[in-house]
This record gives sequence, structure tokens and C-alpha cells, in this order.
Amino acid sequence: METKFVWFDLGYTLVYLEREKWFAAFLAEQGIAKKLREIELAYHYADKLFMREYPGVLGREAATFFPWYLGVLNYRLGLCLDLQEQWRRLSELRTERRSPWVAYPYAAEVLEELKRASYGIGLISNWDSSARQVLADTGLLPYFDHVIVSSEAGIEKPDRAIFELALRQAGVRAEECCYVGDNYYDDVVGCRKVGMDCCLINRFGRAGIEEVQHEPVLASVQDLPAYLQRKEWKRSV
Repeated sequence: METKFVWFDLGYTLVYLEREKWFAAFLAEQGIAKKLREIELAYHYADKLFMREYPGVLGREAATFFPWYLGVLNYRLGLCLDLQEQWRRLSELRTERRSPWVAYPYAAEVLEELKRASYGIGLISNWDSSARQVLADTGLLPYFDHVIVSSEAGIEKPDRAIFELALRQAGVRAEECCYVGDNYYDDVVGCRKVGMDCCLINRFGRAGIEEVQHEPVLASVQDLPAYLQRKEWKRSV
């Protein structure tokens, strides 16, 4: 069936934190040098570990998981640091920004391209009350026809109910939609419950998702328009 509507996750699909740079800056203050790519991979593996083993934890207050998460990061990087001091300083580096979330440089371009191609565009995100402000601050809010946020809806991915709510609001069927997100256990699993196609975003090939059997896996949303074009071509032949 023809894809008419594209739904997106928010964090690490359309927007991100410059956390690797903050981490590198903290290490430099300690006289420790690590390549940015090495730090990026450590964060990536930590994210995927938590997504797989501790569903929902990454969406909670940082105080409930971040020292634990830092321990995983440090282990991957071969570091032995004072976690309390590390957490304090990284929190300072984050709060130096009025709005720490940044749109990927290609995010607006992709959304604009989808709009020109007459796709409907929506958001389904497990996020707190700041979601709409994050979209506004990053300049992405005007592209969205519908915004469904777990903190407003009272339900979270992968519960099928949040996807069904989105479908009702947009007036579309699951078979007419494609979802794009970076968390297999929230996004792909949730989409399967309602029969929606899902593109899994993974920046580093299969790294961190070796246990997952799913296609397609895209490096970023930048690859999405080409995927949708291929899908439409296969449907038409």
C-alpha cells in the first residue's frame, strides 16, 4: 500500500545532545585525551544496552539512571573516575546551553522534502512536557501535522495504544504509514503491534543491535526519502 504519512521519533532521530563534546571537554579537564569517535561509540553502545535491557529507563529523570549509565560509559572507555564529580561537571556543561537539544543538520531538509512530496508528517515520542518546546527551539515544529507525546497522552511506546491514538488523530491506517525511530524495543516492536512499517535508525551500521533481526536499518533520516522512493517503486512494478 502507498505510504501517505511518516511518523518520527524525536531524540536521536531528529534531535540530539552534544553530549560527546561535553564528555570530551570533561576528560580534557582531567588531562585525559580520547578521540571523539571513540566517545560516540561508547555512548551508542550504552544507549543500545539500556534500550535492550532496561526499557523506558532512558526517558526518566537522569538522577534515576545517569550514574549507572556513566559507569557503563567509563567501562567502555577504560576509565576509572569519581562518578559524582563526573556527573556534576557534565550536568554543568549541559546547563550552559539554554536549550541543549540540537536538530541534526539534515533534519529540516528531509522534513521539507517530505512536505513537498505531499507526505503527512507526525511525531510519536516518549518524552516529557518539553517535547513541543524542543521542536520549537530547533525550528522543526512547523513541519508537523500531528504531535503525540507520551507525557500528554498518558501512554508510552511500545504500547499499541499510543500508535492507535496517532492513527485516529491523523485519520490514516497503519498500512499507509511509515515510522522512523532509533529504539528497536520501543519503535519497531510498537509498530509491529499495529501493522505499521518502521525504519530503524542506527548510526553505526549493525553496531549495538547485533541481536536485532529487522530491515530496513538506516544510518540517519537523511536516507529516508530514498528508501520511500524505492518502496514506492517496488509497489508499482
